[in-house]
Amino acid sequence: MVTSPPVVEEFGRELAALGWVSGLLVAGSLATGDYIPRVSDLDLVALVDGPVEEARQAALADVHRRLDAGTGSGLNLGCVYVDTAIALDVGVRHPTWTHGQLVQRILSGITRAELVRHGYPIFGPVPRDIFPPMSNDDVRAAAHAELTGYWAWAARRPWLWWDPVIADLGLTSMARGRHALGTGELLTKSGAVQQAAAPAWLIEQLAARRRGESMPSPRLRTALIAWRDARRTVARARREGQ
Repeated sequence: MVTSPPVVEEFGRELAALGWVSGLLVAGSLATGDYIPRVSDLDLVALVDGPVEEARQAALADVHRRLDAGTGSGLNLGCVYVDTAIALDVGVRHPTWTHGQLVQRILSGITRAELVRHGYPIFGPVPRDIFPPMSNDDVRAAAHAELTGYWAWAARRPWLWWDPVIADLGLTSMARGRHALGTGELLTKSGAVQQAAAPAWLIEQLAARRRGESMPSPRLRTALIAWRDARRTVARARREGQ
């Protein structure tokens, strides 16, 4: 298990002090042992007693803004707030703090798989006491949903891939999606870099950025490679889902 950055423990204390947050769970790269400080995001899930209505959202936003400006600066600490009464409803949207704002998102199947297979609590119950097991077929279904959902949307918008962040994320996400479809297992982002559908020079540059090094890639070539890979991978997912 990778040691949690101090801000995660501080965040847990802040949430527990609110009185209506009953747990804080670790997902993402921190759970899978692939966390790289100031490269990886911090992907957390909080368990809430009751709906997160407007007053609670304001309190959470205040906590996040203070931490983002302090000990969490530059660490991209994000959190999904799940009402435990509806935690098993995979289609419901939950308040989610991400990149400086509170939005409404589902708790994805991949995140659920990370939680039950690798996640652990900062406080509160263990993830397996809240969420059901995720079989290999469940992981395949979750990967299919992501590929034919958001990534299908992105693949229809080639201009998005001009953003180097989207290009890198797309290449690793496509590798992770293909791996999950084929095996029913989760692949870390670092592992996905090595399985990216890209030429060797770009894989080397992706790996350098994953290590936190400043290593730019040719913007247009990278965008085209990533976009075409997404189109192929989404098409494959659609064929295999028929």
